[in-house]
Amino acid sequence: MLRHKRIILGVCGSIAAYKSALLVRQLIKAEAEVQVIMTASASEFITPLTLATLSKRPVLSQFVKDDTGVWHNHVELGLWGDAMVLAPASANTVAKLANGLCDNLLSATYLSARCPVFVAPAMDLDMYQHPAVQNNFRKLQAYGNHIIEAGHGELASGLVGQGRMAEPEEIVQVLLNFFSGVGKIV
Repeated sequence: MLRHKRIILGVCGSIAAYKSALLVRQLIKAEAEVQVIMTASASEFITPLTLATLSKRPVLSQFVKDDTGVWHNHVELGLWGDAMVLAPASANTVAKLANGLCDNLLSATYLSARCPVFVAPAMDLDMYQHPAVQNNFRKLQAYGNHIIEAGHGELASGLVGQGRMAEPEEIVQVLLNFFSGVGKIV
């Protein structure tokens, strides 16, 4: 059950970002609280307004809210979550997380998070299969993170192979399994 679970949803720059709107809807329907954090490039694929409307919370993307000095505290965000889900997780963000790079609010929140982290990658098949990316997935798993494997199918490039972000229903089911202690976590 996800009722009253606090989910930090990280949305990265990927054509699969449109699926994050569906994921937010399903999480809210399951009675979770959702705080969306977007990378700068994510807003080129889906608007913060869409995700803010669906989550009923302002979408965060920068450390500083405005020129008054009001800031979004990544430590507080990391402590707030019962789970952090990155969907879609781009190769760029996966590399940052795997190597401890911290140049945006999402990666800083990840490094501050004490909750379980679930990574749902989305990228073209050659990127997904690249040894560097596969190594980054192994690093993330070694840190205790959960990788929600990308699916196989037609990709935005027109190629067919593994790289499609898991469907929102699958991601919600992974979270349900995790919180209920039943089934394979991935």
